[in-house]
Amino acid sequence: MRPDLTELWGKICLNDDAQAFERLYYALFNKLIKFSVYYVHQREVAEEIVSEVFVKCWTNRSSLSQIDYPESYLFIAVKNQSLKYRKKYSNIHLVELEDNDFHLVDLADPSKKLERKELHHRLDQAIEMLPMQARIVFRLIKENGLRYKEVAEILSISPRTVQTQLFRAIDKLRQTLKSLPENSKNIKKDGKILSILIILFYFFNYL
Repeated sequence: MRPDLTELWGKICLNDDAQAFERLYYALFNKLIKFSVYYVHQREVAEEIVSEVFVKCWTNRSSLSQIDYPESYLFIAVKNQSLKYRKKYSNIHLVELEDNDFHLVDLADPSKKLERKELHHRLDQAIEMLPMQARIVFRLIKENGLRYKEVAEILSISPRTVQTQLFRAIDKLRQTLKSLPENSKNIKKDGKILSILIILFYFFNYL
């Protein structure tokens, strides 16, 4: 069960609770690393950035008790540090090391394994072709389960812009799925339509 992050934050800031800090760390560490990778493209660098943010939070905990939404605060802090890193090393060619996994509902049919693998690969390609902001919005909602207002606050854009970017991303994926050859590697029309419905159903649950 997901811990109450606001309660943990209060214990950290007001009671110097190291166990609460550890729980917060493990609840958000991987999510924040994936988010940082969107900007810096290297997992090792992202890990350093996220660790540094957590260290600063612990060091300055007594002055952070007024933060009402710790998750959004941490995402924003990681974004700012990631952008600083990009600016500092903007002339260095970065190679993305993070694997981007696009998880759809498992249909529990072994014969569909190859089809799903091919579909996941094509979806990942489509996601990476999106403009950066649309790609980040898509990943934040899909991978981290954040809502429009939370993503808007993290990226300093309006909720309406988040909605627009998300629907553009979904439409791009829909077009990619439609473009798959009917007989290519046994990817059939019914499977493609079902996958589209899965994507749309997933996202509409977060409106």
